[in-house]
Amino acid sequence: MLHTNKAVTSVTALLFLIMSFADRHIVTAASIIQKYDGTIPLHHHLKQFFAADKKYGSKDRKQITHACYCYYRLGRSLSKLPVTDKIKAGIFLCNQQPGNWEAVYSEEWLQNWDVVLSKRVEFLQQVYVFAIDDIFPLTHHLSDGLDANRFIISHLVQPDLFLRIRPGKHAKVESALSASSIQYHTCGDDCIALPNATKVDQLLQLNKDAVVQDLSSQRIGEFLSTIHSQLSTLHSPLSSLKAWDCCAASGGKSILAVDTLKNIDLTVSDIRPSIIQNLKKRFAEAGIKNYHSFVADLTGNYPLSTTRYQLIICDAPCSGSGTWGRTPEQVNFFTEEKISYYANLQKNIVKNIDSAVAQDGYLLYITCSVFAAENEEVVEFIKANSSLQLQRMEFLKGYDKKADTMFVALFRR
Repeated sequence: MLHTNKAVTSVTALLFLIMSFADRHIVTAASIIQKYDGTIPLHHHLKQFFAADKKYGSKDRKQITHACYCYYRLGRSLSKLPVTDKIKAGIFLCNQQPGNWEAVYSEEWLQNWDVVLSKRVEFLQQVYVFAIDDIFPLTHHLSDGLDANRFIISHLVQPDLFLRIRPGKHAKVESALSASSIQYHTCGDDCIALPNATKVDQLLQLNKDAVVQDLSSQRIGEFLSTIHSQLSTLHSPLSSLKAWDCCAASGGKSILAVDTLKNIDLTVSDIRPSIIQNLKKRFAEAGIKNYHSFVADLTGNYPLSTTRYQLIICDAPCSGSGTWGRTPEQVNFFTEEKISYYANLQKNIVKNIDSAVAQDGYLLYITCSVFAAENEEVVEFIKANSSLQLQRMEFLKGYDKKADTMFVALFRR
């Protein structure tokens, strides 16, 4: 029996050697996928795999990583196919041209490899029982106003990397990108879009010169400008604006608030002590020194101080479903029951911070979710259980811009 196992192993090794590099990469990707259980982000799992096996060069790592992500971009569709076949289908749909993968495909597939995604979808539907809706099977939970088909299709396209240029740093950022021949395009006065794999940390002083921040997240600045304008009209001249970013995470919205509101008395908090430590490091890089910070679980009866804030930013913990174009593995491991879990979490948080909103102050409720239970239903909960008045509610749709999709609701007391 031992000799038989050795023979099988030798044959397998020989077959692997005579495969094309593309075939080998797909087999390796399939092995990685079969061992992945979703408990950590896919990019961490890949990092651990390559750290444990040093034989892969940079080009190999790039190709194998790409194959894994193409597999997960198909969501729960083609679930009955062998993993290697689903990877091939994913590569076919997620790339305008076969490139280095050409050796893997038959002439029929290569002839139907159209640069237009819808044409590739049509061909795949002829080959397999392939339903677009199966990519994102939770569409019945989507918020109204979202284009379900365009949102689903967007998962087949890798999002861009977006930078927000900080005040006074435009010339430095643009010069650094141009000097390195980095292709980019502007998406507004302060926003730059780059290819996802761009190593911007080697070109710029991140957080000091520019912040890595999704296009939709940057648009929160529009709401902050509205708040500043209205408070300036009410309090002329407007002294330091007292603001609390109550679910601050890595602090991206806080840095945006500092840059947009200028004179700001900032407080930040999060449930995780390690996150607050990371935030402090990031604030130091951004040159932000004057702020208050604390750790708090705002889902319980946390004893808040008597401080009242003119602005509370509540970027609530959520499913993150509007960002799954960046982390497509989430579709495979997210369960429907988690939607109500997050919705209840969000309702508890807004209920507990409600009293901290000053008279004439604002609550800015934000999620990166596309589910109604986390968005419109929480808005209705706030309206029914507080004296806050809804001023504006909007989806920041990124599925047609290679960006995330977010939800924002602005309330005023």
